[in-house]
Amino acid sequence: MKKFTLLLSICISVFTLRIFAQQKPFYNEIRAFKIEDSLNPPPQHAILFTGSSSFRKWIDVQSCFPGYKILNRSFGGSTLPDVIGYANDIIFPYNPKEIVIYCGENDFAEDTTISALTVFKHFKTLYEIIRARMKDVPVVFISIKPSPSRREFWSKMVEANTLIKNYINQQTHVSFVNVYDLMMGSNNQPKPEIFLSDSLHMNKKGYAIWKKAIQPYLIK
Repeated sequence: MKKFTLLLSICISVFTLRIFAQQKPFYNEIRAFKIEDSLNPPPQHAILFTGSSSFRKWIDVQSCFPGYKILNRSFGGSTLPDVIGYANDIIFPYNPKEIVIYCGENDFAEDTTISALTVFKHFKTLYEIIRARMKDVPVVFISIKPSPSRREFWSKMVEANTLIKNYINQQTHVSFVNVYDLMMGSNNQPKPEIFLSDSLHMNKKGYAIWKKAIQPYLIK
């Protein structure tokens, strides 16, 4: 009996490990969104913020934009391919009236050999997926920011921002918000007072810069 119980326990453990191995990155965070939505249905036709942790950690984003209906569905240290992979879970079900995206920074950190052109192509793919389902919904892309901890990627980030901006300028119902330059000081270095101790995420002063830059692009 003990041998059977041990064998059963091993089988269950192996099966569980296989399930977790098959799950996509950030599966648990996306599942948490679904549970939250089932318990407290989110508003339809809100302004959807999505992307990586710089948005996810903006926990007071709704109060920063009074008079606007904001829904934040950003997750983890996601990359643009992650957002693409979960578009059917975190974008389309909410029927947003506007989509605001911050993502791309982690693409460089996750694969240090990645090119700016590849990150641009990631954005273009995401934008085309959105446009295939939502032809006229405004999209706002927030430029990749100059995090001090990711100094080694700055040149590629600037290049990616330029490629994305030039592409956006040729499209309709989509805007590019340049926060990169706004976060740099007169010495051409990021303003240290706007970052947390990890030199990656922002404090309230950093988000105040973003708020001022983003608000003109939001629709009532």
